[in-house]
Amino acid sequence: MSRNWIRNSTVAVAAVSLVAAAGSGGVALDRLADAAAVATSAKCQQLYVSPSGDDQGKGTAKDPFKTVERARDHIREKGLNRDSRQRCDITVNLAAGEYPVTETIGFTEQDSGGGGHQVVYRSSDGPGAANLVGAEEVTGWEEYQDGIYKTQFDADKQFYTLFEDGERSELARYPNRTSEDTQAPYLFSVLGEPEKEAVRSWLYWADGDWDPAWDDTPENNPLKDAQVTVWSGGSWSWFTDTVPIIGQDYRKNFATLKHWTRYAMVNSRSGSRYYLQNAMAFLDQPGEYYVDRQAGELYYIPRGDIDDVTIMRPTVAKVVDVKGASPEDRAHDITFDGIGVQYSDFVDWYRAGWISAGDSGDAHKYPEYDRQIEMPRNRFGAITLENTSDVTLTGMHVRDTGFMGVYALFANERLTVEDSLFENLGADGIKVEGGWPGEGDLSHQHTFRNLYIHHVGELVPGDASGIELMSTGDNTVEHVHVRNSARYGISLESRPEVKDGEQYTDNNTFRYIRIDEAGLDSGDMGAFYTYGVANQEPHPVKNTVDQMVIGDVLPDPAGAMPDSGTRGVHMDAGGCGFSFSNIEVGETTDQSYQSYQCNEVSNGNWEADFDASKMEYDLIGVTDGFPYPVPES
Repeated sequence: MSRNWIRNSTVAVAAVSLVAAAGSGGVALDRLADAAAVATSAKCQQLYVSPSGDDQGKGTAKDPFKTVERARDHIREKGLNRDSRQRCDITVNLAAGEYPVTETIGFTEQDSGGGGHQVVYRSSDGPGAANLVGAEEVTGWEEYQDGIYKTQFDADKQFYTLFEDGERSELARYPNRTSEDTQAPYLFSVLGEPEKEAVRSWLYWADGDWDPAWDDTPENNPLKDAQVTVWSGGSWSWFTDTVPIIGQDYRKNFATLKHWTRYAMVNSRSGSRYYLQNAMAFLDQPGEYYVDRQAGELYYIPRGDIDDVTIMRPTVAKVVDVKGASPEDRAHDITFDGIGVQYSDFVDWYRAGWISAGDSGDAHKYPEYDRQIEMPRNRFGAITLENTSDVTLTGMHVRDTGFMGVYALFANERLTVEDSLFENLGADGIKVEGGWPGEGDLSHQHTFRNLYIHHVGELVPGDASGIELMSTGDNTVEHVHVRNSARYGISLESRPEVKDGEQYTDNNTFRYIRIDEAGLDSGDMGAFYTYGVANQEPHPVKNTVDQMVIGDVLPDPAGAMPDSGTRGVHMDAGGCGFSFSNIEVGETTDQSYQSYQCNEVSNGNWEADFDASKMEYDLIGVTDGFPYPVPES
């Protein structure tokens, strides 16, 4: 299908970017000709949207609509995108300003481009100028005590993260963290009774770790809204669970959790790291808040003067949702150009995947994948895609999310995310999650290019990644810079039980990659990580990694990490069939490169004959055509 997605205001920037990309095997330059043709066409449908517009208007430059939804509906009502009618791209021009999103903006197969052309939603005043805001301001503050302010909210509209002046606030926690960029320090669970080693719903604490004043009585329960965030599994410090506490017993020093954690609280080597959050007793620092969920009361200690700051609570978990009716009837040929997407919500409790194979309740050829894939309640991102093809996100600014930035679930092909900035993500920056192995290749041929992704996993540090690819292949990841992650920078995953050819993780290309500050809160990992890929002999090379620089991979010493060390590249559970060339890794606590003898390596700096002159440092990371200021390290 045609990829004529570059519009008048972006031709010059795109030309610079494409020339740079072409020099490294990127997009073909004939797209510039397509762009020029679209830019000079006077017959292409143009619609206009402005924060000061009116949805009763005509959608013209002089009488713009007020919302994206009204422009979308106008295209539907008038049939502008019917195959028989659309002759070139339809462009919806969003003027600069903020567009409040109180309900998810949904796009379906009805909203697809027709006749091989695109329907384009673009920020007409430049990248990030038009901003979709999935939150509303919290007002009505009254002074409570000791620098704490209080306000009421509708208890029927709960929220699970909060922001002050565009910076994430923190659920009041114990113990307080040592720095803004790390989660440590932690408490450690203990083995309360010898036969309780395998328990997943009882958390035993060491003497002195919990204040007896937190005990629940018939008159009061100080921890009635509290949660535990725990790296369950003891020394298997691989995933984090966030689980409500439903009771605590000071006679035996244990708390009961509302849901099972991913792994047991203690294994043979260690207890599990954890901290407590969301109780008035923990509210003691600027930027912290406590939510009394039943009473609908929010308590907060602002970082600045309460009269001078803007405090925002999310209104939606998904800001934009693009979903076709089925894999056979997809939403397609839709472009979002230069749009800002800011604020989205988290969930009341979180666990990564099901606990055991088969727990999904559905029969699958490889039920072990139940343990890898997100549970249905957690399948969302600020931008979510399912049953799509040829969707492009270009020049985007995605930030302050509760969960994923972009989440591509199940059947998606030829998704392009490029020239975009991702900041302060609750979980992964971009996550692609194909279907169950051995049941059809649903997700492939995606392009992730010229992306800066930083501060990922702020609410889900376990398994956090700048880009996470699961059960997907034939993808290109290039000119990407990932910075500040509790765990991974980039990962590619399937399951070790899956036969080659049924993993759908082949033919991926990673090049011109930079990863900094990964592994800040974990071990047994790599800044570049694979799990269970291509494990059968003879391990033909089907995935390539070239020109990658990984900075130091050093965990916070206050985290008391019980797991094995950090690595630059970790090919876990097999992780075979890769060619690595021109790779440089900084300091780690374990190996620069850990792999079984089933991959090819050429010019890695852990080898004696490493030749730094072969590194193309000037091309690694985002290109000179990146449309946003590059954040400071």
